[in-house]
Amino acid sequence: MSDILIVDDERDIRELISDILKDEGFSTRLAANSDECIEHINQEQPALMILDIWLKDSRMDGIDILKQVKRNNPDVPVVIISGHGNIEIAVAAIKQGAYDFIEKPFNIDQLMVVISRAMETSRLRREVTTLKRGDGGLGEMQGASVAFRKLKELLDKVARSNGRVMLSGEPGSGKEMAARYIHAGSARAAAPFVTVTSATIAPDRMEEVLFGYETAEKGAEKGLLEQAHGGVIYFDEVADMPLGTQSKILRVLTEQQFTRVGGTDRVRVDLRVISSTTRNLAEEIAAGRFRQELYDRLNVVPVVVPALSERREDIPLLASYFINHFNQVQGLPARQISPDAAAMMQTMEWPGNVRQLRNVIERILILGDDSSVIEPAELQGDAAPSDDGRLLLGGQLATLPLREARELFEREYLLTQINRFGGNISRTANFVGMERSALHRKLKSLGVVTSAKAGGRMVNADEDFDS
Repeated sequence: MSDILIVDDERDIRELISDILKDEGFSTRLAANSDECIEHINQEQPALMILDIWLKDSRMDGIDILKQVKRNNPDVPVVIISGHGNIEIAVAAIKQGAYDFIEKPFNIDQLMVVISRAMETSRLRREVTTLKRGDGGLGEMQGASVAFRKLKELLDKVARSNGRVMLSGEPGSGKEMAARYIHAGSARAAAPFVTVTSATIAPDRMEEVLFGYETAEKGAEKGLLEQAHGGVIYFDEVADMPLGTQSKILRVLTEQQFTRVGGTDRVRVDLRVISSTTRNLAEEIAAGRFRQELYDRLNVVPVVVPALSERREDIPLLASYFINHFNQVQGLPARQISPDAAAMMQTMEWPGNVRQLRNVIERILILGDDSSVIEPAELQGDAAPSDDGRLLLGGQLATLPLREARELFEREYLLTQINRFGGNISRTANFVGMERSALHRKLKSLGVVTSAKAGGRMVNADEDFDS
């Protein structure tokens, strides 16, 4: 970004500075007064401003403009120039946030040095902000299953565009991770990623939070939309957004501008919008709780994030990642996962998906014993072994005759193992110790059928099978 806005009431000065900067490879815009200046800023935020203190026939002088720019666009460095410079004006400008102060007539080399340093400082600040945000959990985008690979391929394609994305999936499946992955792989990666968690914002405060507000006492306060300018705004669980706010967001998507609550100035923003939902939005629309027009605007590229049950192969990999993460961040023990514990995790139910797996790993590391290996006994679930190592039988299995119990066990065992290996019959046969052809015959005799789901092969029991 090398766009510089030059604000000076003397045409010759404006054009002279502009010619110098163009020769150095910068693009420029020119303004003769405060109104033209603010209009340029509202259209697009410049990389830097060169601002004259004294502006004839202008509604605001340079100090007033500086105050407004630093309030509404704090990331823009401002270099003050004046032919009436003195130490008092310089101090006042620096106190209001100016990067530096140069007197007219200025030395061209001095001007270029100040501009170069100002832009470098601005770049470094943006990089520091990016580092502070961290990877936002991008490390949790771990997996090798067919379902995960297909998701990642789709996200890579989406990241290269600027289209709006609607992420759907079960709670905890990793929709925000997917949104951050899109952001990190896009041309907006160095710009902000701002999350709007609709469910946690009181409906009567939603518009202030999104659009910001203006008061005589505090001036202008930026909302989340302004904070995301140039980057990504992520609407987490967009179905929780109040109807009244939905119509205003629709207008923002159409016009790319809005007015703060209590204000009159139009604020322009450049945003990419990513939304997510765990609900069926078609049902929400039919019930009158979500606007069809907003849905059509947001749902340009629909992406379904698979549940953990559809990518069981990835569970050990994710668990190991979480162990390393908690070891580095919290200093928790860097324990290993035993093969039996890994197998058990792959067979457990995870209604909370990746988020639940993360919580379970954290609990085990905090409350677990001093051993270096996590064993099945530390895992919670219906399949956890008893104290003496025996498998606890469920109520149905314990009441059946041996033949029926054996058939039921074999069917459920094979269903679990095939799903654990993502529907891969060869890997399942190798694990259970059967020839592939023998496994196929056994599955057929038990009424187990395979079906395609989420990019992989899943299995289920034939409803007509009589055990």
